[in-house]
Amino acid sequence: MNLTLLRFPAAALLAASACFASYDPKDMDLSVSPKVDFYQYAEGGWMKANPIPADRSEWGSFDELQEHNERILKGVLDRALKAKEPGFVEKLVGDFYYSGMDEAAVEAAGASPLRPLLDRVDAVASTAEFGKLAAGLQMDGLGVFFAFGSEQDPRDSQNVIAGQGQGGLGLPDRDYYFRDDDASKKLREKYVAHVAKMLSLMGDADAVAKEESEAVMRIETALAAGSKKAEDLRDPVANYHKLALAEVQKLSPHFDWGAYLDGMGLNPLPPAVDVNQTEFVQALDKAIASAPLADWKAYLRWHVVHDNAPFLSKAFVNENFSFYGKELEGTPQIRDRWKRVLAVIDGQVGEALGQLYVAEAFPPESKARMLKLVNNLRATLRERIQNLEWMDEPTRKEALKKLDAMGVKIGYPDKWIDYSTLVIDRGAYALNVLRATEFGVRRDIAKIGKPVDRTLWGMTPPTVNAYYNPAMNEIVFPAGILQPPFFDRSADDAANYGGIGAVIGHEMTHGFDDNGRQYDENGNLTDWWTPESAKRFKERSAGIVKQFGGYIAIDKTPVNGELTQGENIADLGGIRIAYAAFMKTPEAKSGEKIDGFTPVQRFFLSFASIWRTNQRPEALRLQVNTDPHSPARFRVNGPFSNLDEFIGAFDVPEGSPMRRSPSDRVVIW
Repeated sequence: MNLTLLRFPAAALLAASACFASYDPKDMDLSVSPKVDFYQYAEGGWMKANPIPADRSEWGSFDELQEHNERILKGVLDRALKAKEPGFVEKLVGDFYYSGMDEAAVEAAGASPLRPLLDRVDAVASTAEFGKLAAGLQMDGLGVFFAFGSEQDPRDSQNVIAGQGQGGLGLPDRDYYFRDDDASKKLREKYVAHVAKMLSLMGDADAVAKEESEAVMRIETALAAGSKKAEDLRDPVANYHKLALAEVQKLSPHFDWGAYLDGMGLNPLPPAVDVNQTEFVQALDKAIASAPLADWKAYLRWHVVHDNAPFLSKAFVNENFSFYGKELEGTPQIRDRWKRVLAVIDGQVGEALGQLYVAEAFPPESKARMLKLVNNLRATLRERIQNLEWMDEPTRKEALKKLDAMGVKIGYPDKWIDYSTLVIDRGAYALNVLRATEFGVRRDIAKIGKPVDRTLWGMTPPTVNAYYNPAMNEIVFPAGILQPPFFDRSADDAANYGGIGAVIGHEMTHGFDDNGRQYDENGNLTDWWTPESAKRFKERSAGIVKQFGGYIAIDKTPVNGELTQGENIADLGGIRIAYAAFMKTPEAKSGEKIDGFTPVQRFFLSFASIWRTNQRPEALRLQVNTDPHSPARFRVNGPFSNLDEFIGAFDVPEGSPMRRSPSDRVVIW
């Protein structure tokens, strides 16, 4: 699913006290001028007073809110666990929680729940059997060989087709396999050592595990070599290749696509597959043809244990955390077990857990207030599009048509997922995870060849995030983020427009960023722009790329302006739209000061408060290397320095860091 998220994939949360409804003066650092570094000025006090907890790679407003939501969800799970006559949903999540918290049983089981998966790998006699094998392993959630699933046909958004893309790696991104600086080389050495350690825990002799880990690295490097860079994956046209099955088979003759698709339950076989990255499929085929079967078995055994390590005994959990938590993110301490189990339940049966969360944390009044805000923001964006000087009339007409057709989902689904066929018991935790994973995969595969169900959600209700889906042309706000400081139905307008208002504007703008603008009002990938308007848009978006590419994130590493382009466009557009909508409110017009700040100043302070973050250096490096979102400081200072409204509100003189020169200032939406 091609979702444009508000935040990178690890969402977060906050306590519902009044101080979280907006900025708090004690969070500020008045030793810093707002004209020099507004982010530090607005949130420096908070950052000093809020060190990163030992079990986190970062700590910010998202994480505070996540912590708050987790406490609510723990109460939900504890009650479900002890209910004398639980309903189906309560029993499902309660049994799942029981199995995850039964540490004695998990320790006793060790890696034994993986035996059936390992036996399948061991039984393979030749690479000719990889098609059937890959299907079986992917059904159990293993990220082997490549990514596969349902997708809306980008050229025919009313229908669901099969989609295949690059994948199969153990490191976060293809570039991790090729960077030649000393730190990257050392990280690869540590990765190989980690793979060997995990295979040793599976019972392999140390010498054998070392050889196997080197084989894993060779195969993954070959797959990485055929993979596109993260920024190149942003081009939907270049990543769409709807091919007949015979054409896919021709691309990779050493992989049996018929056996694979049949094994995935697609019978009759689909007439076509969208091969997102054809170069990757060719690289995979070359690797299958050239690498020894023993190397491939090592690769597959590694992914069996890697993908399931968090659900096994402590030795596996701790070794997995040692590399992916400590080494990659710099997190000193693993999270409490109940929080880890809770995250798994949310990921696997989140709409069951979500029903219980919504009943506690999201009253109907919140949904009504959100709908009003969305309508206000939509009307404001409509006015802005109508008055854009750089857009010609034919393109403007289509843009307005798309905006008017944009769907809105708030809080939770109207139709919940039916889990009645999923078996969850109080037995082995890892087996519950495997069964839930297979349930989810089968649900996804069953969509292929059918009309699109537009009631489906891409996030669970407790999630602290939001997204725009270009194929659906919809913006989605789970109940989890519709809490303070992002949204508070009892808070003043400056708080809500600077918080959730900017989030709403952000997601709306994604429909018109460098990626989203290529989809029409129905979600079809089609060019509705005149050449002249497209040229003018690209000139402006190039300014965003240049601006953010000039920021140094850490050490000498700059922000990737191309990779973060869409999110930076959405941040800038979201603030502009939210500000314009806020200025229509009686509060904004009143000019009444609170804590010495005007309503407009409070609006900007409120926006800064939702992005306050302390981040470990390792986590920041990981974000810069892999994530389409800019670091938090630049998500505030970057857009603000382009805004006349901000410059006027804080009287920023020419030549100040928070005031870009008029010729450099970016205005798109």
